[in-house]
Amino acid sequence: MGIFERYLSVWVGLGIVAGVILGSIMPGVFEVIAGWEIAHVNILIAVLIWLMVYPMMVQVDFSSIKDVGKKPKGLVLTLVINWLIKPFTMALLGWLFFKIFFADMVDPQTANEYIAGMILLGVAPCTAMVFVWSQLTKGDPNYTLVQVSVNDVIMVFAFAPITAFLLGMTDITVPWETLLLSVVLYVLLPLVAGIITRKKLDKRDDHSKLESFLATVKPWSIVGLISTVVLLFAFQAQTILDKPEAIVMIAIPLLIQTYGIFFIAYGLAKYLKLPHNVAAPACMIGTSNFFELAVAVAISLFGLHSGAALATVVGVLVEVPVMLSLVWFANRTRHWF
Repeated sequence: MGIFERYLSVWVGLGIVAGVILGSIMPGVFEVIAGWEIAHVNILIAVLIWLMVYPMMVQVDFSSIKDVGKKPKGLVLTLVINWLIKPFTMALLGWLFFKIFFADMVDPQTANEYIAGMILLGVAPCTAMVFVWSQLTKGDPNYTLVQVSVNDVIMVFAFAPITAFLLGMTDITVPWETLLLSVVLYVLLPLVAGIITRKKLDKRDDHSKLESFLATVKPWSIVGLISTVVLLFAFQAQTILDKPEAIVMIAIPLLIQTYGIFFIAYGLAKYLKLPHNVAAPACMIGTSNFFELAVAVAISLFGLHSGAALATVVGVLVEVPVMLSLVWFANRTRHWF
């Protein structure tokens, strides 16, 4: 891990602070940037998310999918959590908090948008940061690779239908064209580009050219991440300063969801007698979110200043510290497995 990865939480924190400050003192600049759209997709956000996602996709070796049958229990656990439990519990918690507990504090339209943002986070399982969480918990890197590869392939086909189904349940009109465009733009194309790049660079299967290329592009991935964080919090700066209670309201169900999903997965992993180096990454994949995708789709569907975009941004806010706390817990309970 380089200095950027090692102190990622620091850079994200500084990016959040910088975004809020810049957005409050230069709102006009960010209004102009917000207007750079084609087909409801913000061009600058799209470029930055590509900077983030493309190097991550190059790292994923999709040929590892052939090994899915070797240790099926861990993979089944990840898939059940990611696609059969997590999206639906997130939608349920969003509905519970914003339609019942906080119903008197938020107008119905904003409540729907907050729920939509939470749903987008719930339907987007983590793709990249899982490698960091896996490394920090001494996970089996090859098995983590298999899990991420299979999840990415499923995401291409499952993200749009599940999202549309859950958004429909919360009385939100689903713009299918924008949703499918987002999946193609932020999942399918980077995935295909990553496969092609890896195939061209790794013809000899010695990884030397591939590792050299990744060393060159990885810093750009971090630049893309921090720049996106700065932009997102700059776009939402006025809302954050005017309505700090909104951040707290959104964070509460997100925290319950994150810790709840982890402990469900961790309990199942122990019940299934998985080794710790498979159990820990499997639970991390099920718990963390592909927030880059969630943010991009929220902006495309509802706009930069929407409640949905704010909810996904709060997801960014809680992701790193919460996941680090779960890494600590997983490491302290290694003897359980």
